[in-house]
Amino acid sequence: MVPLLLTSIMIRIKTIEGWILLGHKDHAHLAGAFAEKWDDEKFPRPRPLDSVLKAVFHHDDSWEERDDEGYLTSEGLPSAFTKELVGTYDAFEEIELEDYLNVRAGATEKMAMKDPYAAILISMHTVNLLTEQADLSTLNAAETALHSEFIDGQLKRQKELAAMYAESTGDHSAIAEPVLKRAFEFLQACDSLSLITCVRFEDKIPLRHRHPDTSGELHEFHCQPLGNDTYHLSPFPFEGSSATFEVSCKQVEGERYGNLKMFRDLYHKAPKETFTITLVSNA
Repeated sequence: MVPLLLTSIMIRIKTIEGWILLGHKDHAHLAGAFAEKWDDEKFPRPRPLDSVLKAVFHHDDSWEERDDEGYLTSEGLPSAFTKELVGTYDAFEEIELEDYLNVRAGATEKMAMKDPYAAILISMHTVNLLTEQADLSTLNAAETALHSEFIDGQLKRQKELAAMYAESTGDHSAIAEPVLKRAFEFLQACDSLSLITCVRFEDKIPLRHRHPDTSGELHEFHCQPLGNDTYHLSPFPFEGSSATFEVSCKQVEGERYGNLKMFRDLYHKAPKETFTITLVSNA
């Protein structure tokens, strides 16, 4: 099967010596940290909050196994999401479509038995990535059929999970379409902020969707890089005038790698490190 051009594993940042590499799980945990610090007194977070936070924090957990292995592109680069891909889903690195869909389905199912509501939001995120944000023009007939079957399956699964949640909690209001949509959009805002900062994006860019303040007025959030992993975020959804966050990563030397074993040896031997991201209310 010809690979669909989709994001595969990791997030990479070019350095003088080589690469900073972050796992998708690390990126999602940063998104979860943003969600946890989001100030309800300024911009109320969606409910049920515990389930929403789980969805944000764990939406990429199914990538962990692939991230831990490490892969290369056909050009010998770490197979990863980069700053060039922020804000688009139409130019991606190499992974078989079937493998990609299996990982994405795994994200829903990994959460389903723990928290069906969180699993619905993760599935909604996946469907959005593969429909509204995806360029499907490169798909052949077999891939198009596989893609359609997957989307239909995820939409059906969302209904099943909603029924599970309502039956177990008695809370039917939470599965109303506007409530789910609000929670999904919050997940995507935190996800986009995490991607922007994890790849050290260099231009001003809005977060996904608009979000209500306490009066219900909707706001578009803009993120402006200031250098040194510091970003101006306006409006500012956290307490005070600044907030700092730690994200886990590894660093490997070299730009291109002659074989997969060489890269994996470097990657597996590299110690876990962190770098600090600072968000500020004033540029």
